[in-house]
Amino acid sequence: MKRTITLVALFLIAATAPAQEAKSFTTIKELPITSVKNQYRSGTCWDYGTIGFLESEILRKTGRTVDLCEMFVVSKDYMDCATHYVRMHGFSQISEGGSCDDVIEVIRRHGICPEEAMPAPGSLTGDPYANFKVFFPELERTVSGIVWSEGQPELNRFTAEEQKPLRNKEPKAHWQDSVQAVIDRYVGQCPESFVYEGKTYTPQSFAGSLGLDMDDYVSLTSYTHHPFNEWFVLEAPYKWRLKPSYNIPVEQLMEVLDRALDKGYTVAWGGDVSGENFSRKEAVACLPEGIVPTQQMRQEQWDDWRFTYDHVMLIYGKAVDGQGMPYYLVKNSWGDYGPYKGIWYMSRDYMLLNTTYIFLNRLALPRKLRKAVK
Repeated sequence: MKRTITLVALFLIAATAPAQEAKSFTTIKELPITSVKNQYRSGTCWDYGTIGFLESEILRKTGRTVDLCEMFVVSKDYMDCATHYVRMHGFSQISEGGSCDDVIEVIRRHGICPEEAMPAPGSLTGDPYANFKVFFPELERTVSGIVWSEGQPELNRFTAEEQKPLRNKEPKAHWQDSVQAVIDRYVGQCPESFVYEGKTYTPQSFAGSLGLDMDDYVSLTSYTHHPFNEWFVLEAPYKWRLKPSYNIPVEQLMEVLDRALDKGYTVAWGGDVSGENFSRKEAVACLPEGIVPTQQMRQEQWDDWRFTYDHVMLIYGKAVDGQGMPYYLVKNSWGDYGPYKGIWYMSRDYMLLNTTYIFLNRLALPRKLRKAVK
C-alpha cells in the first residue's frame, strides 16, 4: 500500500530473481486456507489479505471453499473513499491502500459476490491480473476534479483565502456517475444479482449465506502514545475510515495471536514489510541476531517513521526453523513465486516488532479481553 509503485517494483524484482534455496522449517500448526492470489500491479493487499482471511473463516465454520471477489470490494470501497473525499471538501486522500476494516464495512453495507460473478482481475485491460497503473491515476484525477477547479493543489502552499479560488463552489449533481464509470471501465460492474451453484443471489443475500457475522471481527494494536486497554484510531494514512483498534501491551498481543492459532482461528496481519529484514527473495522475515524487540523499540520506530503500515497478509500457522526459533506461516498476495510458492515465514521477533495491528474473530480472544472489546 505505502509507496505502491515502490512495492510493485520490488515485487517484480522478486518475481524475476533466480530461485533461492529454501530455508528449512518444521510446521507445528497449519490451519486450512484458500489458494494464494496475486494482487499484481495494484495496491490492494488490504483487500486480498482480508478476503483470504474471511475465506479461511468460512472454511473453519462451514467447511466450504468459496472464492470471494476482491474487485467487488475495490469497486465499492473506492466509491466510498471518493464520497468521503468529497464530503471532506478534498481534505482527505484518495488511495489504493486500505485496511481490514474496509473489507468488513463494504460487505456490511453492500454485500459481496463470488469471483466468477465479475470480470477476472485485469481482463478488461488485457492484463493477466489486476493492474491499476492507468486506472488509479485516472480515478484520482476524476475525483479531485469534483472538488478542485484544476486538480488537487498542494494545499500547504496556500493560505485559506488563497485556496478559495482553487475550489469548486459545489459538487456537480450526479458526480458519482463519472466516478463509477471510471471504476467500472477498469474492474467491471458489480452485479445486482447472479447465479451461484444453481441459486440466484444478490450481493447482500450471498453475504448472508456465507455464515459470517461482520460484527465478530476486531482490530488489536499496541502503542504507548495512547493508553492501554482503550480504543484509538491508528494514525496511518490508509485507515481513512477511522475505525478504532483496541490497544494492549505487545506481549499480550502476541499471546492473543498464539492463542487464536492454537484454537483454530486464522488472523489477518497489518504491518511493515519495507525494511531489509523482510526478504522477498527468500520469503523469510526475521530480525538480525542480537536484536531483542521491545515495546519501546516499537514506539520509537513508529514515531520516527522507520516503521509504518504498508502491507496486509494472513497468518495461518506456526513453525520452527532448524535452530528451533519460532516462526509464523503467512499467506501473501504476490502470486505463487518464491521457494514456498507464495507462502512467507515470519519470525516471532519480527512479528513483535513490525506488527501494526492484528485482525481476528473476537471469539478467539481470552474471555476477559473479549468482554473488554464488546
